[in-house]
Amino acid sequence: METKEDLIKAMASTLMRIMAKHARIEELPVRFDEGVELTPKEIHTIQTIGQQKQVNVTDLAIRSGVTKSAASQMAAKLTGKGYLEKAYADHSNKELRLSLTELGWRAFRAHERIHEKHLADLAQRLNSFSLPQLSTTSVLLEVVEGVVEERLSQLLQGKFFWEDSSVS
Repeated sequence: METKEDLIKAMASTLMRIMAKHARIEELPVRFDEGVELTPKEIHTIQTIGQQKQVNVTDLAIRSGVTKSAASQMAAKLTGKGYLEKAYADHSNKELRLSLTELGWRAFRAHERIHEKHLADLAQRLNSFSLPQLSTTSVLLEVVEGVVEERLSQLLQGKFFWEDSSVS
């Protein structure tokens, strides 16, 4: 019989494999449409900007969960590829606003179609689970996200796990 600790360890191991696979996916180019090949990181940046119509780099960083530097680098990359354009905000000659070009909107719409298909596939696969099972899973995922957020915060502050006396 499995103990609760065994089950938690198995779940943690499964989550680590999922995260590793997802990290690999994020780096691979995906063909979204004719002439539109982007990595998931790139298309998710386009999605974030498209949903807001336009954003500044700070907003993009916050909405994407990345540093301002990473958001700026991605914006420069996508601008160079012709998916984004930069313009000064109406209220400030210092604040740059990012918006999608026609090619960016084409990529955005293609991603929306693919995303809908993926979500429908996931919903179909999870449909056999009961509402209480899905609710429990949702709560579990929120707890895991909280742990990951704490670890990320610690690492960004220069703290290391082995320095935490509560970890044995």
